[in-house]
Amino acid sequence: MSSPSSDPSTEPTQGTPPAGLSRRRLFGAAGVTAAVVGAAGAGALAGRASAATPPYHLRGAVPFRGPHQAGIVTEAQDRMHFATFDVTTRSRDDVIKMLADWTEMAERMTQGHEAFPNGATGQNPYSPPSDTGEALGLPASQLTLTIGFGPSFFVKDGVDRFGIADQRPAELVDLPKFGNEKIDPARSGGDIVVQACANDPQVAVHAIRNLARIGMGTVAVRYSQLGFGRTSSTTREQATPRNMFGFKDGTANIRADETAKLDDFVWVGDSDGPAWMAGGTYLVARRIRMLIEQWDRTTLLEQERVIGRQKGSGAPMGLAEEFQELNFDLVDYENEPLIDKQAHVRLVSPHSLGGVEILRRGYNFTDGSDGFGHLDAGLFFIAFVRSPGRQFIPMQNAMSRSDAMNEYIMPTSSAVFACPPGIPEGDTSTFWGSTIFD
Repeated sequence: MSSPSSDPSTEPTQGTPPAGLSRRRLFGAAGVTAAVVGAAGAGALAGRASAATPPYHLRGAVPFRGPHQAGIVTEAQDRMHFATFDVTTRSRDDVIKMLADWTEMAERMTQGHEAFPNGATGQNPYSPPSDTGEALGLPASQLTLTIGFGPSFFVKDGVDRFGIADQRPAELVDLPKFGNEKIDPARSGGDIVVQACANDPQVAVHAIRNLARIGMGTVAVRYSQLGFGRTSSTTREQATPRNMFGFKDGTANIRADETAKLDDFVWVGDSDGPAWMAGGTYLVARRIRMLIEQWDRTTLLEQERVIGRQKGSGAPMGLAEEFQELNFDLVDYENEPLIDKQAHVRLVSPHSLGGVEILRRGYNFTDGSDGFGHLDAGLFFIAFVRSPGRQFIPMQNAMSRSDAMNEYIMPTSSAVFACPPGIPEGDTSTFWGSTIFD
């Protein structure tokens, strides 16, 4: 990221960490980095240096403040680093202090600056720098950082650690068990989540790495996931991307300019409760392993039957254009529906779910092989919804019962988080999660 000296009008001149940031958190954080960066090895970041420089607007900064958090309806970036944290202290004050520090750091990093002024090069040479430095000189790359809080943040093992049990939304409960899944508890749940999205993987990894190291002693990384190649579009200017099955994904996704749909299906309303969630949303995350080798041996006819769209154009079966509305009444010469009754697009369509929609924002992933010569790859599914119970759970129930795609996928992790609204411009008293503690 750009050095503070490149923009003196917006940077403090003092090259020291903010007052109140403890030396324990700042200088004792080196060990925590391994848990975050382990997922971001050379293979995960490969190709970055050789990739073509993205257009200027993809290298710029996304505003950090606003009525809603960035990274939800923001133009979907190409890379993601998703990390969840477990709180390791029972000190309410330490949690509040960390969240305030994180907010300050997040705003700086999303604007293309170091985590702290002169954090990598301008401090005591006999102490660890307060910024790890790997993003020095890199543009902001549309970095967004989105925070959410899991059910266990409010009550864990029946204990109200921070006196906030009454602030837990009724909607914020662990997802139920669905069919056709093999969930790994170590890669599920979490007290806090931070989703970092950017158009440069090093920028996204840098952001999570620095939040994790400053949080040492208050939180520990539970698990993290790198993602590449967005699997949905959030603006009309973006072309529909393809998932690891080679099909266009997210053709019918809610777009950022569909304000009525966002109000209906994404943003928590004033009457939904609790008050601190108004304008926020719920994040549902599912790591879905795709059985790549099995899929690759499947005929094109079967692949298109399973999905319900044509692989090349993305058009619904029986139609010619990608964005044509699904027509479930079309039949073939044997009077069988052209979009199979178990096709994925039929089961997850608003037509089949009483009009319900979700905002998708997932990413492809590849995590090497499984030791048996099979790729550990698939979709890291992320959705933002106004109500997990009324939107995501019915959709997932329908899929787990009947979706033809179940033969080729296996969900391996699951989590749900409550994401508060954004921080208003000019507000110096609010930080990530502060209204939970009011």
